[in-house]
Amino acid sequence: MSEQPIDRLCIDTIRTLAMDAVQKANSGHPGTPMALAPVGYTVWKQFLKYHPEHPDWPNRDRFVLSVGHASMLLYSLLHLAGIPEIDADGKRSGKPAVSLDDIKAFRQLDSKTPGHPEYRMTTGVETTTGPLGQGCGNSVGMAMAERWLAERFNRDGGPIFDYKVYVLCGDGDMMEGVSNEAASVAGHLKLSNLCWIYDNNTISIEGHTELAFSEDVAMRFRGLGWNTLHVKDANDTAALAAAIETFKKTGDKPTLIVVDSVIGYGSPNKHNTAAAHGEPLGADEIKLTKKAYGWPEDSSFLVPDEARHVLRDAMIERAGPAFEQWQRNYDKLKASEPTLYDELQRMRQGQMPQDWARAELSFDADAKGIATRESGGKVLNEFAKAVPWLLGGSADLSPSTKTNLKFEGAGSFQAKSYGGRNLHFGVREHVMGSIANGLALSYLRPYTSTFLVFSDYMKPPIRLASIMELPVIFVFTHDSIGVGEDGPTHQPIEHLSALRGIPGLIVLRPGDANETAEAWKLALAQTHRPSCIVLTRQPLPTLDRKKYAAASGLNRGGYVLADAEDGKPDVILIGTGSEVSLCIEAHEKLKASGIKSRVVSLPSWEIYEQQDAAYRESVLPAAVTGRVAVEQAGPLGWDRYVGNSGAKLVMNSFGASAPIGKLQAKFGFTVDNLVKLATEQASRQ
Repeated sequence: MSEQPIDRLCIDTIRTLAMDAVQKANSGHPGTPMALAPVGYTVWKQFLKYHPEHPDWPNRDRFVLSVGHASMLLYSLLHLAGIPEIDADGKRSGKPAVSLDDIKAFRQLDSKTPGHPEYRMTTGVETTTGPLGQGCGNSVGMAMAERWLAERFNRDGGPIFDYKVYVLCGDGDMMEGVSNEAASVAGHLKLSNLCWIYDNNTISIEGHTELAFSEDVAMRFRGLGWNTLHVKDANDTAALAAAIETFKKTGDKPTLIVVDSVIGYGSPNKHNTAAAHGEPLGADEIKLTKKAYGWPEDSSFLVPDEARHVLRDAMIERAGPAFEQWQRNYDKLKASEPTLYDELQRMRQGQMPQDWARAELSFDADAKGIATRESGGKVLNEFAKAVPWLLGGSADLSPSTKTNLKFEGAGSFQAKSYGGRNLHFGVREHVMGSIANGLALSYLRPYTSTFLVFSDYMKPPIRLASIMELPVIFVFTHDSIGVGEDGPTHQPIEHLSALRGIPGLIVLRPGDANETAEAWKLALAQTHRPSCIVLTRQPLPTLDRKKYAAASGLNRGGYVLADAEDGKPDVILIGTGSEVSLCIEAHEKLKASGIKSRVVSLPSWEIYEQQDAAYRESVLPAAVTGRVAVEQAGPLGWDRYVGNSGAKLVMNSFGASAPIGKLQAKFGFTVDNLVKLATEQASRQ
């Protein structure tokens, strides 16, 4: 061991806390914290620019535990660093972020030490990790954010942003494809502020990684444009420190440090085995391991007095002067650039610019209409002019999704122009979502875009955005069989149901250009919920809002768009997106034949379900059982709105390759068929 005896004491404190917490919970992963304790401790004690008294310091270095199953490593570091808890209002609660009692409550209900680290639950946790590879993707977003923030806010008064991002990742991260997508983006963008430390312990759940993983990881990363270094023993903290110093001096590429470790280090019978990975060591093995460390064998959750303040004191000594200088720089920014200062204050508080919502567009009635992807692009550009920190891009599809920012000064985010607001993710949907989450964790308002059918590639980061309550906006176009000739591989069917099934996620499928403007406005107004805006490839009529209800009804999730003259319909047509105009056509035809109908536009089930019972009854009165749901998507979920006796004009199969008109006729999305179904329903009333 190359560290001083006091450092060894601190490292073994981390190891034994991990063993004891997992054993008490009878659940967890002790082996990796035992292996990586010297690595985590060295990063935090010697390098992490992080003031323990100010865990919300905007210019702190970010530490991402992508190996989220090793959560006890992070909880132990937070405990030894004495990080204070910051509550949901950004104020100090007077409690530690992680107390010893919190560690004893590891993996228990309502504890601050869940099985995998969760953002917002525990101060000091920069992002929710656990699904392997996601932390790697988030870290690229955080590193990109630092570059963008530095371009915007660093002035002559000194840097406001120059933080680095450190990531602990493992064999599982390296196997997951999203980490390779992330590394490819980082290498292309030359993100030299990013350092991944790869725990090469060669153990996975099934056994040694040679069962399924034999590539040369360092060679792969060199091919991706990274600097690679190798530390042959995780316990050699001097070698690790030297590698990190090399990272800090590298100015043209990200750095991967491969660290060879032994999982379950010190355990006489379980080190270097899968048994140390995901289960308690057992009481007897813990005693033997503590004996090997020279630790009191019968102790439990022991934090020696000598170790209690070492990490905290070292971090304050190193970060204290940097924080004080940053505060002076921040004060200079306030004095010299009050507009920029106000921007940053709003960003830190999750607020939008004053009067941002006045930037919205409205569209005149037009029977020929416009595709909602087109109107969405126009609306996005207007809002982006009003919100300087709104930025995003597509998975190589912006000419199709219409999400490119075209106004003067928008620019592209590239290695030589980090201030650009158009992000080019390439054909990498999975990491696009993960990067967006990292950007959102760093004060920015990101959006992404691709075709709806490819939301399948993005489900993990969308789900995590909802878990973390991040207001990311996911734009999906080409939303139905309206895609036409590209056929069933590109025609989403079950995708709306899948997205609607994610708790907390707002799914918005606007029915015309004006609903699209309202959808963007609603999504941007969110502070703790992600949104999906689902848009069409094909043109839709822009409805005459003098004749029909205002598009602002979208803000209640669903609303009465058109009604029977006496307000007492015999049948209700419920549509979303492109099918709303079909419902309007059918409504006019039913009216001409003497059948009283109502059209309800239901662009967001989630928002509609939040309305009070009286409002929902006014839109969909229980007494009117004659109902037809109309949506070019799967049937799942529509029973709640049409009941057992209502009709559903939906997709019950995959689509086909043909012009859109032929497809609509084949699958029954015609005015005549809808009128027929509505007439049958009205006759039952």
